[in-house]
Amino acid sequence: MEKVLRVLMLSWEYPPRIVGGIARHVEELSWALARSGVDVHIVTCAFPGAAAEETYNGVHIRRVEPYQPTNDFVHWVQQLNAAMYDSAADLIGSWLRSHGDGKRDGESPAILLHAHDWVAHYSAARLKHEVKLPLVATIHATEHGRNQGIHTPQQRYIASVETELVAESWRTIVCSDFMRDEVRHVLAARDDALDVIPNAIAAEKFAFDFPAEEALAFRAQYAAQEERLIVFSGRMVREKGCHILIEAVAALRHAGTQVKLVVVGGGDRGALVSRASDLGIAPHVYFTGFVPDDVLLRLYRVADAAVFPSLYEPFGIVALEAMAAGTPVVVSDAGGLKEIVAHDSTGTVVWSGSVDSLVWGLRRVFDDPSRARALAVRAQSVVQDRYNWDRVANQTRGIYDRVWSEYLASGW
Repeated sequence: MEKVLRVLMLSWEYPPRIVGGIARHVEELSWALARSGVDVHIVTCAFPGAAAEETYNGVHIRRVEPYQPTNDFVHWVQQLNAAMYDSAADLIGSWLRSHGDGKRDGESPAILLHAHDWVAHYSAARLKHEVKLPLVATIHATEHGRNQGIHTPQQRYIASVETELVAESWRTIVCSDFMRDEVRHVLAARDDALDVIPNAIAAEKFAFDFPAEEALAFRAQYAAQEERLIVFSGRMVREKGCHILIEAVAALRHAGTQVKLVVVGGGDRGALVSRASDLGIAPHVYFTGFVPDDVLLRLYRVADAAVFPSLYEPFGIVALEAMAAGTPVVVSDAGGLKEIVAHDSTGTVVWSGSVDSLVWGLRRVFDDPSRARALAVRAQSVVQDRYNWDRVANQTRGIYDRVWSEYLASGW
């Protein structure tokens, strides 16, 4: 009889709390792992209206509040981890009382810890040492990469915590070859303890009825019939490159191309709004803020192009979403984007940070829409075949099995 595999994941993001891409990654990975037979438990941050404890899609979720009022983000993270540790320790304690530590007999579950990014480090490392269970980490991005270097004391501190998490982990998972190189060089990770597993999406989300008349009416809410509709989705931070896209839209409009840009995502957009106004294109840039999934999916379906001009991008899951929707994509060559979008095969790749290159890429899409759609059809097929969650879950479970086997042999 195959041993039960039980995984306790620690993540500061989990829907409905969504800050960046970690929330969706952990959610959909956990669902896929549960489908494969893994007993998945998640300890995460509370969110207004969300249940403190629930089981959904086979995944058991606990949500906790930081213990005390906090002064800054790092302090908040530490207080959240104190609460996460207590909840996770209580859970593991009940397992160990019921089944033992997983080594004593053939029926006890194999138990592993899985931490997502530095924000979960404190509770994960403490649990690892106190209950003597192996820890796997996923590094979704680095402080060095997000900021194009380390410039402040807080950034230096966060980078040091990232380094500690990698050092504490039995194995570290990253989402691209780019991230493997970055984590090796920036966080001093051992190459033989790194695993590359790409992100994935639930492509079936895009397979919904969207009749032509309904699509036209939906599109008319965002752009005039004669306008080319560009969609950008991402956080309002410099690393995502939306400021480059606004400059490119201004260049296209000033050259006579009728373009409308819809910017989807949360965060402080003040600087972007001001720049669009300074360039005289404010009426042609619409900031939606956060939108529900059904709205974003429909936006992708009616867009002429989805554009992701990142300056730093560990992977680029938003590009996968647009590709799954059959939308022509234009991406920068930053980080993992160029690993998932093949230039002139599944989309258009331009130089990161270059307005001129982005304008060139957009003109290629707009000047030959039939060619752009052909690339989009090919991209849709690639996403469905290569970037699906069942495949990613199988690869992740393979790492869990390897870590557990090495742990049993270690005598730790």
